[in-house]
Amino acid sequence: MEEQEEQETKQPRHHDSAGHHTRRNNLRKGFVEMMLRPIQWLKMLGEELHWSFVLGVVIVYGISQGFGVGLSRVSTQYYMKDVQKVQPSQAQVLIGVIHFPWIVKPLWGLLTDVVPIFGYRRRPYFIFAGVLGVISMLVLSLHKSLHLAFALLSLVAGSAGIAIADVAIDACVTQHTISHPSLAGDMQSLCGLSSSIGALIGFSLSGFFVHLAGAKGVFGLLSIPASLVVLVGILLKESHVRNFAYKRVKEKFVDASKTMWTTLKCQDVWRPCLYMYLSLALGLHIHEGMFYWYTDAKEGPSFSQEVVGSIFSVGAVGSLFGVLLYQNFLKNHPFRDVLFWAQLLYGMSGLLDLVLVLRINLKLGMPDYVFVVIDEAVSRLIGRIKWMPFLVLSSKLCPAGIEGTFFALIMSIDHIGLLSSAWSGGLVLHILNVTRTQFDNLWIAILIRSLLRLIPIGFLFLVPRSDPKLSILSSEMLRTKKSNDILDQENIEMASLVNSID
Repeated sequence: MEEQEEQETKQPRHHDSAGHHTRRNNLRKGFVEMMLRPIQWLKMLGEELHWSFVLGVVIVYGISQGFGVGLSRVSTQYYMKDVQKVQPSQAQVLIGVIHFPWIVKPLWGLLTDVVPIFGYRRRPYFIFAGVLGVISMLVLSLHKSLHLAFALLSLVAGSAGIAIADVAIDACVTQHTISHPSLAGDMQSLCGLSSSIGALIGFSLSGFFVHLAGAKGVFGLLSIPASLVVLVGILLKESHVRNFAYKRVKEKFVDASKTMWTTLKCQDVWRPCLYMYLSLALGLHIHEGMFYWYTDAKEGPSFSQEVVGSIFSVGAVGSLFGVLLYQNFLKNHPFRDVLFWAQLLYGMSGLLDLVLVLRINLKLGMPDYVFVVIDEAVSRLIGRIKWMPFLVLSSKLCPAGIEGTFFALIMSIDHIGLLSSAWSGGLVLHILNVTRTQFDNLWIAILIRSLLRLIPIGFLFLVPRSDPKLSILSSEMLRTKKSNDILDQENIEMASLVNSID
């Protein structure tokens, strides 16, 4: 009897031990699955869309745009403030001018779509873009006393190099969006993740590099991402266009322009484009005024280069979380629903700057740095969630045959909106007399910006409520045209030293 009772008392212990062991194994297995999920996702995209496409997106979006832009944003702001010594309103306008090459993206798109060079449609443009970026960054870095006009020209040239490479990779994205519409959200998430992770690394190092080497020294470092774009052009393997009739280039330009105009007149196309422009233009860009206030020793917190870089890096983390939230929870929701809440939160988040400038955070016992970090993270997260539906929607509005050109046209409309926002913000800063040392009326500019951000909610009827996984254009517009009209779609793959593995 005693032995039986002892066995009965041991059995629960044995079961408890086994249950604890099982739970621990399940937790370990779940953790491993969670860690492997991004790799499995990339593997799935590589199998569905070809691994070379995934690699190309990571290089162009992650290194050239994400990391490069992360470094250049901080260095350009300090270059304008400390080297060229311009006023905030003037810097606001100049920053808008630097992004002008993004407005003429349809030109780069037309060239890549209908004008092959030496028989290739992508490789020469990647090489040209990279070389242009390398030269412009080296000029800014090595010239001792560059005039503002020539400095601006070099910055515009560097921006053009990034824009041309962006058009080339965007053409690949839109090609795959037409052939795999159900993966449109995944592709834009890949672009957003690559850009956000690259920007996170770039912003994290930007303040340190500016402090160590100065703004001009950072421009020298920016020649490295540009050189990697050249490498993409060298490694990119694409079908050779044989016996291309260059005499018909004008005809092809006319045909592509007619197709773009026909598509743009479609109600399902121009209405979302108009909303995207209004949403961006009414955002009122006053970042330069805030940057000057951040670094001012008298009126503002007097943040150092390292602190400014760390703030922007936290913003990049917020942007990354925005991509993850969209990818995992929002990508299957109708565009209009996502944009309503994103636009509403975007307007409300702008009021955080008002709390900061009026020093209310100090009265509440919250240090400037902590509050700015929260402000930047929240604003960038909401801004990315608002931007992701734009990208998915834009990729679905592109007709076959000129997808690179039309996507570039839509993106140029968006950048016209950003330019309008930057210049109107510069005008507001000038009218309110916000200067390098005077910030009394900065809070008024912030209040105006926050109110204007709410206006686009009234224009949400322009955005379709359709399922994001479905195509928006008619099947006729998505049907690839014959090679006599517009160049056939070509399979592009990255040349590898281990091709035998495939």
